[in-house]
Amino acid sequence: MLTSSARGRLRRRLFSHGDDGLAAVELAVLTPFVIAALLLVVGFGRVTQGRQLVDQAAAAAARAASLANTPGQAHADGQQAAADTLSRAGVSCTALGVTVDTSAFHPGGEVSADVACTADLSGLALAGLPGSVRMTATARAPLEQLRDLPTGGTQ
Repeated sequence: MLTSSARGRLRRRLFSHGDDGLAAVELAVLTPFVIAALLLVVGFGRVTQGRQLVDQAAAAAARAASLANTPGQAHADGQQAAADTLSRAGVSCTALGVTVDTSAFHPGGEVSADVACTADLSGLALAGLPGSVRMTATARAPLEQLRDLPTGGTQ
């Protein structure tokens, strides 16, 4: 017959779960998923911030174009304002397109600006994001009703 201490040792051996090192295995299995989830959150954050900055650039382009005296100057001012807004914010567009519509450039009319930016996300490809994303925005700005604009040509 076994003594009570021998029975206790035998019982511990028979009913021990043997989960020594299981935490390390769980960590090794879960770490890639946690890293991918973090990269995905960072990627979505970058895209969301980029879209907001493209919206701001379009608004700045439309506003700058509405302050110009001629349609030609409105095109140049709008493109410069959009590029400046994006560069100051730190957005690096691989392809930046700014279109200023001055077809209604008259007192009481409006100008509109379309900004398209292709942002590089290749650093976050591990999370399953595409290598680049195209973001677009449109903004309109009115021209004052009683504004004195030069007439003639599209200088």
